[in-house]
Amino acid sequence: MAQVLRPNTTGSLLATDGKAHPVQDTFLLVTLALGITAFVTALVSQGLHLVSSWTGLVGIFTGAYGQFISVTTRQRFGLILGLGASAIGFFLGMAHGGLFGGLLGS
Repeated sequence: MAQVLRPNTTGSLLATDGKAHPVQDTFLLVTLALGITAFVTALVSQGLHLVSSWTGLVGIFTGAYGQFISVTTRQRFGLILGLGASAIGFFLGMAHGGLFGGLLGS
C-alpha cells in the first residue's frame, strides 16, 4: 500500500524531525559562512592568505563541533560542505603564506 505523503510543516528546512535545533543550525550557518569566506579569499588573491587561513581554521573547528552535536541529516550535509570549503581555503592559505605570513620571525 502506498504511503501518504505529508508536507513538511515544521517551518524549518533543516529540521527533519519536527523539532527546533537553534544551536545546531547556528553552527551550520557559521561553518558555511566561514567556509565560503575562506574558499573565496583563497581563490581571489594570494595576498589574502591571512584571511583565508584563519577563517578556514576557525571553520574547521566550528564544523567539527557542529558535526559532533548535529541531530539531522540535513544539518550534517551542510556541515560537510562548510568543512570542505573551510579545509580547502585553509590549505590554500597555508600554501600562500600561512597563518602569520611573515608577521613573526624574519
